[in-house]
Amino acid sequence: MTLLNRLPLPRHRLCLALLSALATPTAFAQSANDDSGQEGQMQAVVVSASRSNIAADKSPQTVVIISKAEIARQMAISGNSSDVLSNVLPSYTPSRGKMNGSGETLRGRAPLILVDGVPQSNPMRPTGREAHTIDFSMVERIEVIQGANAINGLGATGGTINIITRRPEKGSLNQSIDVQATAPTAKTGSDVMNYKTSYRLDGRTGQIEYLLAASYEDQGLYLDGKGRSIGTDNTQGDLMDSRTYDVLAKLGYVIDDEQRIQASVNRYKIKSKASYLAVAGNRATGLPSVSVKGQPPGIAPWNDVWTSSLSYSHANLAGMELSAMVFNQEFEGLFGADNSATFQDARIAPVGTLYDQSRSVASKYGSKVGLSRDDLLDGRLKLTVGFDTLFDKGKQDLYGTGRTYVPESEYRNLSLFLQGEYKLFDQLTLHAGVRKEKADLQIDSYRTLAQYKNVLVTGGKLDFNETLVNAGLVYTPVQAVTLFGSYSEGFGMPDIGRVLRSINTAGQSIASMRNLEPILTKSVEVGARVHQGDWDGEASYFRSDSDFGTRVVPVNGAFMMAREKTRIEGVEASVGLRITAAQRAKLAYSYTKGRYDSDENGSLDARLDGLNVAPNRLIATWSSDWRGGIKTFVQAQHAFSQTFDDPAKEFSGYTLVDATASYRLPKGELRLAVSNLFDRDYITYYSQSALVEPKRYFAGRGRTLSLGYNLRF
Repeated sequence: MTLLNRLPLPRHRLCLALLSALATPTAFAQSANDDSGQEGQMQAVVVSASRSNIAADKSPQTVVIISKAEIARQMAISGNSSDVLSNVLPSYTPSRGKMNGSGETLRGRAPLILVDGVPQSNPMRPTGREAHTIDFSMVERIEVIQGANAINGLGATGGTINIITRRPEKGSLNQSIDVQATAPTAKTGSDVMNYKTSYRLDGRTGQIEYLLAASYEDQGLYLDGKGRSIGTDNTQGDLMDSRTYDVLAKLGYVIDDEQRIQASVNRYKIKSKASYLAVAGNRATGLPSVSVKGQPPGIAPWNDVWTSSLSYSHANLAGMELSAMVFNQEFEGLFGADNSATFQDARIAPVGTLYDQSRSVASKYGSKVGLSRDDLLDGRLKLTVGFDTLFDKGKQDLYGTGRTYVPESEYRNLSLFLQGEYKLFDQLTLHAGVRKEKADLQIDSYRTLAQYKNVLVTGGKLDFNETLVNAGLVYTPVQAVTLFGSYSEGFGMPDIGRVLRSINTAGQSIASMRNLEPILTKSVEVGARVHQGDWDGEASYFRSDSDFGTRVVPVNGAFMMAREKTRIEGVEASVGLRITAAQRAKLAYSYTKGRYDSDENGSLDARLDGLNVAPNRLIATWSSDWRGGIKTFVQAQHAFSQTFDDPAKEFSGYTLVDATASYRLPKGELRLAVSNLFDRDYITYYSQSALVEPKRYFAGRGRTLSLGYNLRF
């Protein structure tokens, strides 16, 4: 309690104290293979994102495993992947509900998002679209390592989110079909309906394992708690009024009892139907922006992503465990047309009349190789050594006029790491590792846009060498209690797009730009895990510092970047109780505070706003498995009100409640879900506290009713 009492907690201190006293939950979620929904049991869940295959309950950092059953429940409530993450992780920023998720952070910093270990984030040119590269109906489980770390390379300054796709089940031929329809309770009609269907075929026959899955979703107009249409984001892209499809194919070959090879390809695309125009709201009167029928200018926004990998594993290579993978990700994100000041050029059209749209293109190739041995020094020492490569090439252009927005750049990275676990004695384990990053960034010469004076920027090459370390202790004084502490460093690059596209001084060269220096984030965490009878829980204090960090700021309708000293600290706590064998309740809380040096005098004098940190939140859930094949789930989340340095960004807070029920039929399962059960009318956290803009003063989605059916055969 000493660390907790030192924090300058707001008026909800009592809530945090209660959680801490209960000692609290959990990162040791259910086994990845358990589909029963009985989460919270102590299971030896191996975290592949750790690269050393550490068990979740033995990690020196907070680790959360989101199981298949939990994902299915959240998907019944909302198909938005950002909603799934924020509903489970209190320290993850509440979803914007849009195609673009800029400002959605984990512990106040950007997480590295992976799909089966393949990076989906584009840390060189972040687009905010990273959470929308795969349909979560394709997902087996999600591994979340919270806090900065470098074990998976570039970008994990806030943590790592590894999305593990479905794997073939036992049996030579298994099929599954799922259909769901969603409608608001305030109005009926084809324009406000959502439809989704997915199909999966998989099996294991002899030495062959295979899986083929496909999904399609058609989303209509969203309504708020008062039955008004929610404003569309024509520029950044929107989830409502869109169509999405995803196709996943996996083929594995079991060479023998110890060797396996697998190829995987996933194609995901979401594209707006572009049927609506936004009408600005009024912050002073609390009137949110709305949508009206109309054809936006330009081409409809989209995300188009290919992710592929080839992996090989050997469980006993001269007494060692080998894992190797090569991967590729092709990303294209198109933003909507806008006549912002940034895009104007009098040589093309009269100022104020030129509509253009930004397109980001990125191509990543790389490899990951790891070799582990856990029987050294009479089984007290486990060592993992690995070598990673990453080649990231991309650009950002203006799709309508073909102008360069961000020049083509190529990032090349070679990394060698060593990670160890040493059991000092039976109750105490030391974790330590080192990672050497050797990288270079090559940027072409280019001219900035007319808004930035068409200056010529001389291209060049920058070299980076970073040695990153981590260390942690895990102590189990008694069987029911585990204490842990860690120090880890994360390595990231600034958003080079936001740096390069805003240069307006002639004579600049890439080699002389300090704003392109890497971001080194130092993260400290201490905490405790408890599992006693029907109770389990976890509580931790965390802090991360960057001497030359980044802060996202809106400028003239575009998101730019400031390089400043930053610090983020907070507390996470949770508690779970198994009331009966069939009922479980959980409570989770997160408090986050972020500050930065606004005047470069070394002191942290200003508060980070809602574009950079999440609100303080409390999430409560109750799951039940009743007789007769009926299951129910209720969740309530409260985002606490708070103020920022800018009075216009004051956050009023809100409380939302969701519920689901499912019934096992003789064939298949029927489910019903209600999102925003009490039809709460509210403005999203992003619209209140991230930026002040009438057109993006968005209300949250009102009550919706979803009816779904799943059949496995």
